[in-house]
Amino acid sequence: MDRMKSSIQQVPNPIPKGLIRRTGANSLEIEKENFERSQAVSINKAINTQEVAVKEKHARTCILGTHHEKGAHTFWAAVNRLPLSSNAVLCWKFCHVFHKLLRDGHPNVIKDSMRNKADLCDMSRMWGHLSEGYGKLCSIYLKLLITKMEFHVKNPRFPGNLQMTDKQLEEAGENDVNNFFQITVEMFDYLECELTLFLGVFSSLDMSRSVSVTAAGQCRLAPLIQVILDCSHLYDYTVKLLFKLHSCLPADTLQGHRDRFLEQFKKLKSLFYRSSNLQYFKRLIQIPQLSENPPNFLRASALSEHISPVVVIPLEASSPESEHVVETEELVDTDVPVQTSTESRFDDVFGTSSSSDPFNFNSQNGMYKDDRDCLIGQLTRELHALKEELESFKMESSRLCQSLRSRVSELEAELAEQSHLRQQALGEGEFLRAELEDLRRVKEDTEKEQRSLTEIERKAQANEQRYTKLKEKYTALVQSHADLLRKNAEVTRQMTVARAAQDEVDSVRREMQEKVKAAEEDVHLREKEQEEQLGTLQKEMQASRAELDRLKETVTSSQQSSEALSSQVSALEAEKSGLAETLVRKEAELAGLGEELQRVQRSLASERESSVKVAENLQNQLNEKESREQALESQLVAARWAALEGALEEAERIVRDSLARLEDPAHISCTSSADYLVSRTEAALQCVDRLQAARDVYVSNSTDVAEMLRAVAQFGHQLSDTIMQGGATSHMLAVEQADSLAEDVKACGAEALELLGRLKEQGTLGAADGTMLRAVLGRIKTTAEDLRPRGLELQQGELGDLVEQEMSATSAAVESAAVRIEEMLNKSRAVDTGVKMEVNERILASCTELMQAIKVLVLASKDLQRDIVESGRGAASMKEFYAKNSRWTEGLISASKAVGWGATVMVDAADLVVQGNGKFEELMVCSHEIAASTAQLVAASKVKADKDSGNLARLQQASRGVTQATAGVVASTKSGKSQIEETDTMDFSSMTLTQIKRQEMDSQVRVLELETRLQRERERLGELRKKHYELAGVAEGWEEEQSTG
Repeated sequence: MDRMKSSIQQVPNPIPKGLIRRTGANSLEIEKENFERSQAVSINKAINTQEVAVKEKHARTCILGTHHEKGAHTFWAAVNRLPLSSNAVLCWKFCHVFHKLLRDGHPNVIKDSMRNKADLCDMSRMWGHLSEGYGKLCSIYLKLLITKMEFHVKNPRFPGNLQMTDKQLEEAGENDVNNFFQITVEMFDYLECELTLFLGVFSSLDMSRSVSVTAAGQCRLAPLIQVILDCSHLYDYTVKLLFKLHSCLPADTLQGHRDRFLEQFKKLKSLFYRSSNLQYFKRLIQIPQLSENPPNFLRASALSEHISPVVVIPLEASSPESEHVVETEELVDTDVPVQTSTESRFDDVFGTSSSSDPFNFNSQNGMYKDDRDCLIGQLTRELHALKEELESFKMESSRLCQSLRSRVSELEAELAEQSHLRQQALGEGEFLRAELEDLRRVKEDTEKEQRSLTEIERKAQANEQRYTKLKEKYTALVQSHADLLRKNAEVTRQMTVARAAQDEVDSVRREMQEKVKAAEEDVHLREKEQEEQLGTLQKEMQASRAELDRLKETVTSSQQSSEALSSQVSALEAEKSGLAETLVRKEAELAGLGEELQRVQRSLASERESSVKVAENLQNQLNEKESREQALESQLVAARWAALEGALEEAERIVRDSLARLEDPAHISCTSSADYLVSRTEAALQCVDRLQAARDVYVSNSTDVAEMLRAVAQFGHQLSDTIMQGGATSHMLAVEQADSLAEDVKACGAEALELLGRLKEQGTLGAADGTMLRAVLGRIKTTAEDLRPRGLELQQGELGDLVEQEMSATSAAVESAAVRIEEMLNKSRAVDTGVKMEVNERILASCTELMQAIKVLVLASKDLQRDIVESGRGAASMKEFYAKNSRWTEGLISASKAVGWGATVMVDAADLVVQGNGKFEELMVCSHEIAASTAQLVAASKVKADKDSGNLARLQQASRGVTQATAGVVASTKSGKSQIEETDTMDFSSMTLTQIKRQEMDSQVRVLELETRLQRERERLGELRKKHYELAGVAEGWEEEQSTG
């Protein structure tokens, strides 16, 4: 009905407006009606169904009209009556005229036209369903005009014709690098739309013939003059803004800008060259030629070598027609001749002449009453003509009604399909919510088990501390017992020595007693002999008394012998007294030794009794401690086994749940890629190896159960994920391949359950082996690798899958990096101490924060890409959208790969730094590389994003978080480096003048050597960047595009 209404509204009315004009109209109303009439004439002459170029004079009249009324209300009032949706040529010429108005019309044209943005978008999508001819060109042209309006609304400092000075360009960015960055991205989008129209027009023409001299060819080529004017300014401003950005930002951050500029530079240079060779453009416009090589933004002085392209329009080409052109003075003049001229134009279009029209109120005063009959006849004829036109319009309206009914039926079918998809989406949402609840419950159970395990570990640690204290006490008791044993041995030795001394004394005493007895016997014998001799002498004296005189000499000799015997007896008595004194002294010494021996024996007996009591007490305490330790050890072993058994049962439940989901009908709609299945299979194989290693450690040392619990938990989740992804991947394959992969996945689940069952039994724990499970996972991995795309031989339809795969791989790489960092942190806490442990914890904590920030950024990038695809693909599928925007898609893929690679390299560098084998500078370089990669990902995501998108704001916030986390890593690395490295003190007080001069010469030599090495490394870095640029160009297909252009 809208088309019929528009068609009826645009029917030329042969009745002059003077018939319905009020008699008392003033001059302003007359001027307004004349202006609207002249504009309607020019618009209808400029925008018609004839496949010829728009005449410059009609377009210029429309432009002057916008300056006259300071807006485009009259233009849109006339255009809304045209059937633009039913005639492609009419829509194409409307786009041409509207482009001229946006460039050269009044500045308010853009604001007034934004009200019709929705209608233009709908018209673009409608014409986009046609794959060739004017329909496809109209769709591209309308998108360009919408982009142009949005650009000028966002950046009101830029005029419609894009003519600005360098100072105005600086003011447009408000001296903010973020504004310059955003304006550059918007200019890239703007120029991309211009080049798309350029290529679309050239591809629709048969360039093997002289199409530029035909009317149809000129109709398609005429709008390219406006495109060339826009492109020249956009190219110039883009070059200047990129030099500005390179002076403020790192070169790696702007890698995406340089790649996009190089692509557009090649296209624009080729199109300018092809256009300059067309005969149609040679007489209308002088097209500039771009430089042979693109500007080198890495060299700031290259800006002075840049030459702004200038498009020259010859004066004689500005008005090639010889017809009269209405000037501004004629539009605003209210004199009668101008009004007559304007009405003559209106009558030329609608089939009457103002000089012969009796209803023209400009000449009404000179009309005679005799002409009324002629006027009635003329009106009667016109009434018949209107009736015939009305019949034709009725037929047309019936046809339009029929087409609208068919369109309504199609829309109702689409609505039913959308309702079905909505119901399906609701079902999937319910299923996902249920799965989310299950995951939450699993998480809660896992947290409870983790808390119980933490409590058990805390109790075990307390028991270990008590055991350590008891062990220290036992060691002290053993030491004291050993000391007592040593004292006992010393006392025993002393007793042995005393006994030996006592035996010696006894032997001496016996010898002395024997000597005394011998001496006494000798004395007794001598006394007996003396007594016998004395008796003999007495007898002799008694016998010799009578013979005294005779025996005087004999008596004298006898007296002398008696004196000798007396002296001998005296000597014997003296010797006897000496021996008695010696005997008394020896007996006194022997008595003293006996007393000492008794005292030692008494002390030794007391010490022996006390040591026996202490030993008995220590033995009792040791027995009690051993009994308590055995009880605690049995409880700890039972708790460890219960925790391990609970973890194994939970892993079995997770694997069984994943196997049950494979049979769920709702899982049929789930799909996955072969690349992701390969990554999950590799992770599962690593988990199997980790579980085997943890099993071996647990078998050799049953107290080390923590690693076994972590390995079992990771094993259950990784195997479940592998089973789910394997089932989802099988849904995308042929029947035979799908059945084979499904059987392998089920066999994988069965082997995993069997392995977990063996680990649950203490008897089969040591013999549990994952060889069969590795073999099944190997088959799944081989199948997935066979399904992966080979190298760069990707079709355009597979780009969408590759984007999802690369983003998933990036997320997996970030997750793996976070896990590795956590493992390194635990290992560092167990091995390192003091300053080194503090530095390692600070560096690894900052790396963990960086990984978390990257994870948030990747998730935000996924959400933003989803919004971009949903808002930009229209009726096309996601794969078609990625195929249509293949360069943008490849940029996303490259950025995602760079982020994942940077995370992996940074973790390796952090591992080497923690081990003491790496360099802190490598970790800082890796952090800067990750920041550049994330900036590339953000830039690639922002290219096609809506400025007001909430996901874009979250992505920018996540990007700032990554930047802050990177700064944290660099700061912690520098702080750790300065804390670990010791700075040598420069003490030159003890050096002589010659030694100082020698040291100075050595320092100068080292400085020169380091400067030479620095210059060599800079040259090497430059060559590496050149080679990287060349390889990136080959990967992106620049050379192929240049050869085809």
